[in-house]
Amino acid sequence: MEGLAHSAESFIFGLGVICASILVALIIHFALFKMGDRLSRRTESTLDDSVIRYGRGPARLFIVVLVLYYVSPITGISGQHMTFFKQLLSLLLITSLVWFLITMTSVFEMYLLSKFDISAKDNLRARAVTTQIRIIKRVIVVIVSILGLGIVLMTFGSVRQVGTSILASAGIIGIIVGVAAQKTIANLLAGIQIAVTQPIRLDDVVVVENEWGRVEEITLTYVVVKIWDQRRLVLPIIYFLEHPFQNWTRTTSEILGTVYFLVDYTMPVSPLRSELERIVRQTDTWDGRVCALQVTDLKEGVMELRALVSAVDSSKAWELRCTVREKMIDFIRRNYPGSLPLFRATLHKTEGGVS
Repeated sequence: MEGLAHSAESFIFGLGVICASILVALIIHFALFKMGDRLSRRTESTLDDSVIRYGRGPARLFIVVLVLYYVSPITGISGQHMTFFKQLLSLLLITSLVWFLITMTSVFEMYLLSKFDISAKDNLRARAVTTQIRIIKRVIVVIVSILGLGIVLMTFGSVRQVGTSILASAGIIGIIVGVAAQKTIANLLAGIQIAVTQPIRLDDVVVVENEWGRVEEITLTYVVVKIWDQRRLVLPIIYFLEHPFQNWTRTTSEILGTVYFLVDYTMPVSPLRSELERIVRQTDTWDGRVCALQVTDLKEGVMELRALVSAVDSSKAWELRCTVREKMIDFIRRNYPGSLPLFRATLHKTEGGVS
């Protein structure tokens, strides 16, 4: 009975020490971040505010675990229970550090992205930097997660023994893993290469697989292209290094739009050229750079006219082309109806009638 009572007292004492330690750790955490809040308000930068805001959770867990680790000798826990307790604290400590690093990566991502407005009219640099930052952030998160998992596994003795055995046969394992994961590794390397060389960026207008759309998302392994009709085309990221594709906004978002007309040979071109200039000047989708009308081909019975107009981006170019096409046809129909494409036939009078 005395042994049982002593065990109960030890358990209650140890539990009291643990609870008191957690309370002290929370007080320390509160005081530190209260001080951090006051200091961050004195600065104009938003970075320190974000660090304080998003770092609370990981820091709280880290401080609690750290305090418990140092008070563990006086808790009365001994033997296998102490080994298990310290193992648990080690795992929580590693988890808090990994959590903190990943959170800080997201904080710095948000801070850097806030410096660039991707919705601006001239957003070429913003899209380039945003693409790089997001891909690099994902690479860092993957690396930190893998390292954290590796450190956690190495805290277990049995895993260390398995690791020694694996290292002894690293040659064979390396070949097997390399063959099995070659596509995944290739995509990861392609993601890093795209972040550096940037053949595509976020919000780039591309024509891929005969589909027109915008780059909506770039990850380490795949790219999502938002098609004009709101479908999504998902492609492995290595596709953009191994296959040709059109990037309409590689160096600038400005683009030329073309509209073709088929009219009769009797159609005078000068009035159409003047009308085209009048139409584009009345629209807000024309950027004022290019406006031209040319005879590009002569076909049987008709001649081909090409209207060339410019816009600041592909979306406005599409709207401008539709406007030009509609109003030019209406102008021809109202003013030169006889110059619309005609089908000509020669009639010969014969004894039996007309043929």
